[in-house]
Amino acid sequence: MAEEGFDVNAQNICILEKDLRHIAAIIKQKGREILTNYTITPPQFIALQWLDELGDMTIGDLSNRMYLAFSTTTDLIDRMEKNELVQRVRDTADRRVVRIHLLPEGEKIIREVIEKRQLYLVDIVSDFENEEIQQLSELLQKLYVRMNED
Repeated sequence: MAEEGFDVNAQNICILEKDLRHIAAIIKQKGREILTNYTITPPQFIALQWLDELGDMTIGDLSNRMYLAFSTTTDLIDRMEKNELVQRVRDTADRRVVRIHLLPEGEKIIREVIEKRQLYLVDIVSDFENEEIQQLSELLQKLYVRMNED
């Protein structure tokens, strides 16, 4: 940790932060371009991604993951349910709990969009060596794990 005496070059950290911010912005923009071919909004896609990755969850859980108000997430789910992307399902263990379940149409959209995003990435790294891609992936995974330790 930097505060424990580890000397981190401030200029390198400044460059790293800027690069990560710019890469995230480009990925977000590219994702939005891909979504223009679908009838869903970026927040709906984010909700689909969480449901695909973590499985059924309550609106409260989804609200927390998306950093949205409960009422905003409820409206989002209402629209997604009308488009047959998700459905509300009562929890079998506790009937008071309602979970959001990803439907086949939602799964199909997730698969198609992610495939298009991966094809975009394939094009971007086409002149990278396999070792460079592996090293980049390992370092990003390490960064992700470290960021989730908090």
